[in-house]
Amino acid sequence: MRVISTSEAIREALAQEMERDERVFLMGEDIGVYGGAFGVTRGLLERFGKDRVVETPISEAAFVGLAIGAALLGRRPVVEIMFSDFLLLAMDQLVNHAAKLRYVYGKQASVPMVVRTPGGCGRAYGPTHSQAVEGYFVHTPGIKVVAPSTPYDAKGLLLSAIRDPNPVLFIENRVLYAQKGEVPQDDYTIPLARAAVVRSGKDLTVVAYSRMVHEAAAAAESLAAEGIDAEIIDLRTLSPLDTDTVNESVKKTGRVILVEEGPRTGGVLAEVAARIAEEALDYLDAPVRRLAMPDIPVPCSPVLEEAALPSREDIARAARELCS
Repeated sequence: MRVISTSEAIREALAQEMERDERVFLMGEDIGVYGGAFGVTRGLLERFGKDRVVETPISEAAFVGLAIGAALLGRRPVVEIMFSDFLLLAMDQLVNHAAKLRYVYGKQASVPMVVRTPGGCGRAYGPTHSQAVEGYFVHTPGIKVVAPSTPYDAKGLLLSAIRDPNPVLFIENRVLYAQKGEVPQDDYTIPLARAAVVRSGKDLTVVAYSRMVHEAAAAAESLAAEGIDAEIIDLRTLSPLDTDTVNESVKKTGRVILVEEGPRTGGVLAEVAARIAEEALDYLDAPVRRLAMPDIPVPCSPVLEEAALPSREDIARAARELCS
């Protein structure tokens, strides 16, 4: 199978879906001539024209609102937000409108739109350009939240997201854009709300998503040399959560580490911890261990940013302590 990068996989998914469904169009700042802040939409303007690759003003609230209106009228917009931090400028549109309209109007309306955005740390962009904001939206009923970790998942999940009749927030970790992996050229989808067991193990479970899946995998390799067999669960979809896959793993291993880039308090995986306590507590041989960003703004300094993020060394250390 051919090997391509995550950004190429996302671009291919967009192009294939635009060719398959004429209702699909793109919107965002600098997505046309410039090709997007991280080059993901490069070449699509020349291929599909300015009516389907729409350059927008610097007003997230305005063009997200426009996309909601287009979705209500039968189009399938895919909006790019340059940095996930800027989602907060469209919070009212997303939380009070996109997420609520299907509930308010029942079968009379749906909002089939996708909002793509790069998120996460790793580039030392500082406290207003490196936040993990997914927790705000996981807390919002009516919006699905997806966070792929591989090129294969990025393409398959994005195709599913565009075809979904409800709004989907699609968070792409910017550090993973250059990561390469095997991706079929053909059309394929990965169901939303289904986690993946990316490594089987018997001694403990590590639950992560996006970039932290790779830190967990690296930690598992070093732990294997020490005789500790770690199972890794990639959530892939953060809302709705696939707690069945998580709980089945926890029942098998009896120990669990939860790893995310976002702040520890009120984090996405705090919800996972609560569900484990509700549904699989009797199977635990040790307390749930959470690894996350401390409750601080993301540092500007690359050294401080790296120190604040959970690492493979942190995961391995926590695993040794749980298994001792």
